[in-house]
Amino acid sequence: MKLGIVGLPNVGKSTLFNAITQAGAESANYPFCTIEPNVGVVAVPDDRLKKLAEIYESKKIVPTAIEFYDIAGLVKGASNGEGLGNKFLSHIREVEAIVHVVRCFEDVDVVHVDGNIDPLRDIETINLELMFSDMELLERRLEKTKKAAKGDKSLGTEVELIQKALEALEKGKSVRTLELSHEENEIIKSFNLLSSKPVIYVANVAEEDLANGGSTNPYVAKVKDFASTEDAEVVVVSAQIEAEISLLDDDEKLEFLNELGVDKSGLDKLIQASYSLLGLMSFLTAGPMESRAWTIKKGTLAPQAAGKIHSDIERGFIRAEVIAFDDLMAHGGNMTSAKEKGLVRIEGKDYVMKDGDVVLFRFNV
Repeated sequence: MKLGIVGLPNVGKSTLFNAITQAGAESANYPFCTIEPNVGVVAVPDDRLKKLAEIYESKKIVPTAIEFYDIAGLVKGASNGEGLGNKFLSHIREVEAIVHVVRCFEDVDVVHVDGNIDPLRDIETINLELMFSDMELLERRLEKTKKAAKGDKSLGTEVELIQKALEALEKGKSVRTLELSHEENEIIKSFNLLSSKPVIYVANVAEEDLANGGSTNPYVAKVKDFASTEDAEVVVVSAQIEAEISLLDDDEKLEFLNELGVDKSGLDKLIQASYSLLGLMSFLTAGPMESRAWTIKKGTLAPQAAGKIHSDIERGFIRAEVIAFDDLMAHGGNMTSAKEKGLVRIEGKDYVMKDGDVVLFRFNV
């Protein structure tokens, strides 16, 4: 899974990226300190893997991962080359979702590119730049597709869809707000439009607002109200706190979060929101070599899940031997006992995978 992080300069974007990926992207109190897109790979925490590894005496644990792409802070006019220009937007066209960091804290020592704190203005600035960039891409595509459609009538649907998307963008509406058919959605996806991607708004707050989830912060309230109009997710974090806890080991991290009155780190909340927004879940495999998590879309059938491991397993799929993780743990991790209770199921090609399924795929090629 790939997520692109966007935001104005000095909203805490690179501080957050550094904290959650520990990749060391430069962070400073001036615009455009991130000169190249920084990429960090983050393991998705999954306590189930450790327990499976103990049962199967696995040599290693392999969690699923998320790639975060951090690009330079955008400013008004970025799509026309202002600041460091539109070229940075191309770096996030391939991501599945956009993480939009919004400043919701006051600090006289950290300058705001527009002089004062106004999250709705900041959101509008970024969203407009993404839309302008999409309009430029669609206008070029429309001209090209219209010419091709003269010899291929099947392209008529694509021409109409491009025009529909352009009309929405010209009215200041993101493409993700359009009601589209399944076929139209598939075509739109192929365009890699920035404004069609689902968004997680990250409200970056001061430490004192973290314990109550920003419930008394008027800036956070505005972000949540706006996000509700787009069916977008909102995660409240303190990038500065994330930077501090990123240097701690797991036990120290938990103790620090408890002292702050917080039960989850910003990274955990962001991952949870990402999975929810994109309709993702994980199934598990385990054995002497490794215990591993695999990310799939909700609704994925067993053969396609097997294909995540290897295309040969999908091609030669025979059956899946499945047990729910909780059922396995209820029997102390004893597979023999679980089988005697009928908890290990034999599933075929029509089985819809569930989160936490521990699976052994049988195949023949």
